[in-house]
Amino acid sequence: MVVFWLVLLGGLPTFSLGLLVWVVGHHLLTAEIPSAFSHKVKFRFLHCMLLCVIALGNILEKLGICSMPSFFRFLQDIVAIKKNCNMMVTNLRFGTIPVRLFQPKAASPRLHRGIIFFHGGGAMFGSLDCFHSLCSFLAQKTDSVVLSVGYRKLPDYHFPVASYDCLNASIHFLKTLETYGVDPSRVVLCGESIGGGAVAFITQALVGRQDLPQIRAQVLIYPIVQVINFQLPSMVQNQNAPFLNRDFLVTCVCKYLSIDLSWKDAMLKGTFIPADVWKRYRKWLSSDNIPKRFRSKDHEPEFPGPFNEAAYLETKHTLDVRNSPLIADDEVIAQLPEAFVVSCEGDTLRDDALLYKKRLEDHGIPVTWYHVEDGFHGCIVLFDKIFFSFPCSRNIMAALISYINGI
Repeated sequence: MVVFWLVLLGGLPTFSLGLLVWVVGHHLLTAEIPSAFSHKVKFRFLHCMLLCVIALGNILEKLGICSMPSFFRFLQDIVAIKKNCNMMVTNLRFGTIPVRLFQPKAASPRLHRGIIFFHGGGAMFGSLDCFHSLCSFLAQKTDSVVLSVGYRKLPDYHFPVASYDCLNASIHFLKTLETYGVDPSRVVLCGESIGGGAVAFITQALVGRQDLPQIRAQVLIYPIVQVINFQLPSMVQNQNAPFLNRDFLVTCVCKYLSIDLSWKDAMLKGTFIPADVWKRYRKWLSSDNIPKRFRSKDHEPEFPGPFNEAAYLETKHTLDVRNSPLIADDEVIAQLPEAFVVSCEGDTLRDDALLYKKRLEDHGIPVTWYHVEDGFHGCIVLFDKIFFSFPCSRNIMAALISYINGI
């Protein structure tokens, strides 16, 4: 036993050094950082930290100790939660769904605005704790009651659990607004990344519900609103972007949708899409819908590829509006509330935001668009992290608060 512990302790420095060399080498060889990004050294350091955590998580998963997503979330939640003396914070459960309520302590002459927030993380990462400071700050600066939804995630829960957790939590909150002092005419749905996709799906699902208050506005922060066309200009231009490269994006989609990873290539090339389906959705999913200034002259996507029926049968739930709200019927889109849409130039999902913006505008839905040239995927969560914060993080948060305060 003593020999075992000596060998283990002696091997840790070697393992750590090897992991560090691999992480730095992998970053330098694969990561492409756009020239518009500021604070590149800090950016590279954070990406190396991310790669290190994912690598350690994958090792622990192969050893049968814990899953990579669980390990990642454990480290995310280690950061101490900052107390806000102006907020009353309450942990609740809506059935099986954990939620966190942020209510301003100061007395108000009228009912507060309500914000339902869905965090990002690809249904793998993120938590109520991880987004605590963002929701607390948002509640304080907009004088709103914020409900943060802790939907269930991988590896234990797959599609459609996260979608329905967000939907059911929203419906429960909307039915009990008076309990929390929320004005039924001023409820906003807000989400980041996959949470932005949840905003799109839920806003659509609530269209025509006479038994619930109408949603005042939808806020989508670099959302994922389709998992069909992975050959969009931003997917190609930013395919090696740090924090969310295209390969990792498709991996997350496959794991959440319980699609075997052997079908990733078919999804990338679009060979799973029948010709009649593409004909129906091309007007919303094609790269032709992206403004020319965002398209590279070298980008000539060959999409979709030759149809593969086996791939279609394995992946056809990507065409479900719960996963791809961009392809909802015109009758639904035309009834949606106004929107605030954030896109980042260095983000793989930039064009998802642009396509959804266009769909809304084509039906006369007012859209306030905020594009960040030096932005990257996931940056808003760093808005208050001092050394690890970026100008784009603070700018998006400021624009978000300004928009909400203006409605």
